[in-house]
Amino acid sequence: MGPLLNAISELVSLLSPSKIEAIASRLRGAAPNDGDRSLHQMVGTAAARAALDSLIATWEQSELPGDVVAGALLGAAHARLQSQRDSSIELVWTGPKTPYVPTRRTEQVLLDLIQRAKTELFIVSFVAYDVPLVITAINSAIDRGVETRILVEASLTHGGSLLMDPVATMRSCVPSALLYSWTDRPPPFTNGRVHAKVAVSDGSIAFLTSANLTGHALEKNMEAGILITGGHVPASLQSHLRSLIDTKVIRRV
Repeated sequence: MGPLLNAISELVSLLSPSKIEAIASRLRGAAPNDGDRSLHQMVGTAAARAALDSLIATWEQSELPGDVVAGALLGAAHARLQSQRDSSIELVWTGPKTPYVPTRRTEQVLLDLIQRAKTELFIVSFVAYDVPLVITAINSAIDRGVETRILVEASLTHGGSLLMDPVATMRSCVPSALLYSWTDRPPPFTNGRVHAKVAVSDGSIAFLTSANLTGHALEKNMEAGILITGGHVPASLQSHLRSLIDTKVIRRV
């Protein structure tokens, strides 16, 4: 049954729910060896045709009635659609683009996340400077009552690794934000760094990116990330960051 379920999952991931319903309709009442090759007319890409061939081949080996396979297809399609409604993942890209894959830029996504925050915002970056639009958005969020926390790497003079002082920069730019650093780093984290670059809003939107909060990263570098809306990941990330505060792994400065 495992290979058949894998084939069903693969086909469902490549086709729209309406096409899955049409294929399921053809399978009802059919036997594994009926060999209805007209099904190929219902898919338009090589990948989908290969997935359909795999489904037919594994179905023939299973000897299950078509009604069972049709039901499994419809169930898998419904589950995938529900999952997509509950959460979405979007590619974020800064740098050279191509005409083939649509993407949004890092700064656009980060600004949108900050502007959509209603109650809580947590931003983590190694360094932070030269991002005026982001600073303006953070201060606007604070002004409308969003509790805002920012974790950055500390300077050498404060137990971190940087000659510059991101904490001081953030304190001057967003004076009402709650600022944190990670300086108590016992083994195995001795000489570790705050190298994560994430932002989470209200436990419902999470942005994970390679980009630091710098003008160069947001405008010139080749940077990649993902934006996760809904589902359990944003809530888990927010909970984890809060726990780092509660357990005094990171401390307010």
